[in-house]
Amino acid sequence: MTSTAATDPAARTGGDRRIIVMIGAPGAGKGTQAERLAAELGLPHISTGELFREALRSDDPLGDKVRSYVESGALVPDGVVVEVVDHRLHESDADEGVILDGFPRTCAQASALDEMLARSDAAVTATLYVEVAPELLLERLTGRRICSVDDQHVYHVVAMPPRKEGICDIDGAALFQRQDDTAETVQSRLDKQLPPMFEVIDHYADHNVLFSVRGDKPAGEVTADLLRALGPAQSA
Repeated sequence: MTSTAATDPAARTGGDRRIIVMIGAPGAGKGTQAERLAAELGLPHISTGELFREALRSDDPLGDKVRSYVESGALVPDGVVVEVVDHRLHESDADEGVILDGFPRTCAQASALDEMLARSDAAVTATLYVEVAPELLLERLTGRRICSVDDQHVYHVVAMPPRKEGICDIDGAALFQRQDDTAETVQSRLDKQLPPMFEVIDHYADHNVLFSVRGDKPAGEVTADLLRALGPAQSA
């Protein structure tokens, strides 16, 4: 997959509102970078995972709609996902712009976002793709280890190993690997999630707003590369 970088400055504007989409495979560090950029740019970081959690805690009709799918174990359909995001984008703290994390996941969602923003004379101004090689994704995702006493004590065999192998630094309990962190499960997730992600990348490349940066560097360097990709007009 070869990504395309935007070259036309005019294509990067959607009025004065900055709508930045973060794209990356599981394990690419997309969520971490979205948080760092939000702090740097003074824009709200909007995660669809958090939006769903908020919807589930609410007692309004939209929350009830989301709850009906989640509680039945069904996938929340694109139309409802778009409605949840649209509702969030109309909150006052999003007037200057947002950083979207976890949306859009499909071409259908990307097209729906384009239509949603066009109704308020806005557009996606930049799509930032944090690109990481598949073998590194596997290493990152399969290296997580969890404390058997407190699952908030999280380690990584390469990036953040415990002082003693297999033992939690804090309470001395054994560490374990979650079933969804095994190589087979992780590869299955990647096989399902990468093809639609690449279609979304192509969508934004066609709209000339895609910027790709390497995600295999230290987090601070990746953030700096993302800010450079945005350029002075976006990061000011």
